[in-house]
Amino acid sequence: MPKSVLIVDDTNFMRKMLRDLLSEHYDVVGEAENGKECLEKVKEDNPDLITLDVIMPEMDGLEALSKLKERDEDQKVIMVTSVGQHEKITEAMKKGAEGYIIKPFDEEKVLEEIEKALGS
Repeated sequence: MPKSVLIVDDTNFMRKMLRDLLSEHYDVVGEAENGKECLEKVKEDNPDLITLDVIMPEMDGLEALSKLKERDEDQKVIMVTSVGQHEKITEAMKKGAEGYIIKPFDEEKVLEEIEKALGS
């Protein structure tokens, strides 16, 4: 059975790009526009992995990551960021993120990071 993924990004276009890329290899169980929505969706969908945008309104990726790890320290999370967000990525890795992917997406690198995080 394919692993399940929840995509969290405040930009519809980015969610669609990730969904198109990931749905060939994984079961995309849901999408969320911000960290707050992500926390609700996780309870419903129980994904194996979450792709989490760093910068979003209402609740950013770092705050959402902290809350996800409080809820379940084994939750696999890959941060999604733009070039130049090195400080935030370093902080996310310290908080327990399994890895990160950079926009614009390099399909091979995205799949590589996700496989690494899922241990497959």
